Parts: sequence; C-alpha cells; structure tokens
Amino acid sequence: MARDEMEDQDPENLNEELLEGEGEEEDKEPSGAPGWFISIGVHSLFALIFYYAVWATAEEDTELPPMKVTTIDPPPKKEEKKDLERNIENTVEINVATEADVAAPITALDVPVEEKTTSEDENEAEVAKGREEAVSTSETGSTGAFMAIGAGGGSAGMFGSRNGGGKRRALAKGGGTRASESAVDAALRWFKRHQSPNGMWDAEKYPVNCTETPKCEPGQGHGSSDANVAMTGYAVLCFLGAGYDHKTPNKYKATVEKGLEYLRSIQTGDGNLGPRNYEHAVATMALAEAYAMTNDPDLKQPSQKGLNVLIARQAKDAKGDSAYNGLGWDYVEGKAERNDSSVSGWAVMALKSGLAGGLNVGNAMDGAKKWLKRHWEATNPDWKKLSDPYADTSTFAYTWDATSDKVEVGAPGQSHDLAPVGALCSVFLGHHAGDIMLETLCNHVMKYQFPAKYPCNTYFMYYNTLAVFQAGGQRWDKWNNTVRDMLVNAQRKGDGCFDGSWDYAGTMFHGHETGRVLSTAYCCLSLEVYYRYKQVGGK
Repeated sequence: MARDEMEDQDPENLNEELLEGEGEEEDKEPSGAPGWFISIGVHSLFALIFYYAVWATAEEDTELPPMKVTTIDPPPKKEEKKDLERNIENTVEINVATEADVAAPITALDVPVEEKTTSEDENEAEVAKGREEAVSTSETGSTGAFMAIGAGGGSAGMFGSRNGGGKRRALAKGGGTRASESAVDAALRWFKRHQSPNGMWDAEKYPVNCTETPKCEPGQGHGSSDANVAMTGYAVLCFLGAGYDHKTPNKYKATVEKGLEYLRSIQTGDGNLGPRNYEHAVATMALAEAYAMTNDPDLKQPSQKGLNVLIARQAKDAKGDSAYNGLGWDYVEGKAERNDSSVSGWAVMALKSGLAGGLNVGNAMDGAKKWLKRHWEATNPDWKKLSDPYADTSTFAYTWDATSDKVEVGAPGQSHDLAPVGALCSVFLGHHAGDIMLETLCNHVMKYQFPAKYPCNTYFMYYNTLAVFQAGGQRWDKWNNTVRDMLVNAQRKGDGCFDGSWDYAGTMFHGHETGRVLSTAYCCLSLEVYYRYKQVGGK
C-alpha cells in the first residue's frame, strides 16, 4: 500500500488489517513445527550412525597390524636374493679355475703372458731376464699326446691358444718354459727394431733401421723385392703366432699394422703378392691369419684375392680320375710335371689359414690331399709294406712328376730330403696319430734330421717342430727337450743390434742363407709351437 493511501485510510481499519496480518503469521508457525522436529531427528540419527562407523573402523584398524605381525613372516628382499646369486656365481668360477689348474699346472710354469697394453712403447725398456736362466733345469710339460689340426675348423679352433689362459695352458702342456717365452719376446723386439719405415723387413739392409750398437751384419744376396715380401710375411707371422695382432691393444700393434699395410700396398689388382708362389704364399698366409684373428674387413678382400691366385696356380691332374683335379704347386704356373714340395707346403699352410678365417678355398684342399697321397706313394714305392708305425720310415721327394710318377729325392738328411714338408702337410690335411704316413715320416725325421746343436738347418727345424709336436708322444718329449733349450741358448743376448736374433751362418737350405731376418723368423716360430696352432682332438 502506498504511503498516501495509508495516510488517507481510517486508522481503525488500518489497525484491523495489521492485526489480521499478525494473526495469519501466528496461524502458520504451528503448522511447520513437526517438520523441524523430523529433520532434527533424522540428522541426529545419521550423526550417530556415522560416529559409530568411524569409531568401529578405527578400533578395527588398531587391531589388524598385530594380527599380521604375529601370523605372517616378512618376505625376503630382492636385493638379498641378487647378492646370493652373485655369491653362487663367484663360487662356481673359483671351482672351475681350480679344476683347470689341476689338469694343467700353470702355476708351476709361471709364464707371464701379456694380453693387453695401451702403448707399444710402454714396455720397450723392459728386458727379458728369463733368458739368463739355466734352461737345462727348466720345467717340461706333459707327454704331448697327439692333437691333429685337421683340414677344417675355424680361427677359434686353430688360433685359440695364442693368448690369455689358453696360452698358459698350452705352454705348460707342450713343454714351454719361462726362458723360451722370454726368447720369443726378445725376438719380437728385434723384429720391431729392424722394421723399415715403410713397414717391410729388408732381407739385406735390415741393420740400417736399428739404432743399437754394435750393428748386425747385413744379409747376403737374395735382397730382391720378392725376398722382402717373404721376409715381411715371416716377421708378421711371428707376431701373430704369439697373439699380437693389429687391432687388439698390445705393445706390437703398430708394428704389425705397418707390416700388413706394406703387404697390402704391394698387392697387384689381380691379387698377386709376388711373382713366385713361394713368397706369395707366405704373404697370403700372413694376411689370412691376421684376418682370421681379427675379422678386419679391410683384410678380407686382399686375403681372398691372394688365395684366388694360389687356387688358379694349382697344378691340374692330367689323368683326371676324380671330381677334383688339383694337385700341388710349382714356383709359378701349375704344372703336373713338376710338383714342388717346398712351395706346396707353404701353399697348403696359406690355404689352411684362409679356411680358419672362413674364406673360400674352393676344392684346393681336396687337390692338395690328392697331391700328398700320390707324391708320398711315388716317393716310397714299397709303401704298402710299411706296417710298424714305431719303427718303419718313409720320406718325401723334393719334386714329383704326376704324369710319370718320377721323383727327385735327396739323400736322407740332405737338402732335397723333404720329409719335414710331407709330415707337416699330413697333419694339415687331416692325418692322425697311428696313420702310417705321418708316423713313418716322423720316424724318418727323428732318425735323420734331429738337430743336436745350433746352427742347424732352420728350414727343416721349423717344419719338423710343427709336425713332431702334433705327432706327440715320446718323440715330442725328446725333440722339445733338445730343440727348445738349443734355441734359447743360441739366441744372441745383450749385444746391441744383435740382441734377440739368431745367427744365420750354417743354417743354409737351398740358398736360404739370406740373413738374420730369416734365421730369426724360423727360430722364433719354432719356439711358438706350443700355442701357435690350437691342438684339437687327441689320442
């Protein structure tokens, strides 16, 4: 109602309206009271229920932890289980090492074998004092039971004993000594000092590369580039044979790398490393062994191309009585009329190194087996009468004509008596202990070519040491106890440029009296025999 209207209205009537309004409000309050009571009751009920629930849960939670602690054990921690596993593994390793020591008493030999160094010059000043030992009293190994290399197998099989624990075990088993290993390392130091700047080893001028005095005498003759290829191959083989390659960190890494680079640099496009199969085979063997030991992709093609040249130059069998018609090798082109044992021996060794690296040699090894058998039978016409592997002897001719079966045989023990090559090729081509060819050839070697003193025919000695080592038994005991100590005592010691080398005067074979590089290589390789080729199988 507007203010003006209220002022104009009768006061009594206005009071009555206001009273009526108050009466209406009073009438409304009693009608809403029960709802408030219901609301309060419901909320109180919910509050009681909530309080009970919270109180009951809290009481229940306080009782659960004691129940868990008293009835359930805590699970073992994962970290403790791992520690237990490590302890178990360590215990197994200790037990295995102990068993190996029982089988091969390395501690009695105590030969230090270096596996890795970071610098080639790190140990340059260290002198191998072991060369001063009285080697006549040094330890000998086991009886050397026969272990055949065979015609197959990879680098792990052939070269698996060249370093580490395998090298120690091989030394102990084969009869190596601390003195013989000191002699090997002294020879390698000599090779390092006499390497030419371009990586090769010069057959004549090697002394100019050494800074030590007094100076070595230069080589005599055969100083052509072809001879230098062979000398470089020999020197590289000495490092590889002792387990030093161009990839694994070691003190001779750079020296080996330079030697391999030289061989690669002189290889022609068709794979030729020398006009004659002799130096070509030696250099190919060095490349193939380095590839087999390191799997260096830069060496795969040069090695394979070198092998391809040997395969192409293998003599062909005019009779053609088998699926493979390969035979042996001559100095250049293959001719059935002239299979040269000396050249063929190096070709077989190069092919063998190629096989170790998984390279392709075609059926050349099958042809070599055929050459070996027919050549030996032609040299020993009565071979069928050989029956006693412990007493009978046979030999191997210098050359063989496959078209007529004519042979050129030297007098026993003389320059053209190539029984050493026949014996070693027997091993490399799969002949085993008890085989009449291998046994009778070794009997011949022991009877006619046993080197009682130095100087001796180092070419024969190299081949024979490898072959007799594989034949084993009492032959090897006798050979090793004499040749090992003979070489250790004959090595030049402490006289400047000569230190670590072997004199070459009186070591002549077929004009091979070329110089100190060759004589040192043959002697060094002979002292590496214990681990150079892993021994597989056994008698």
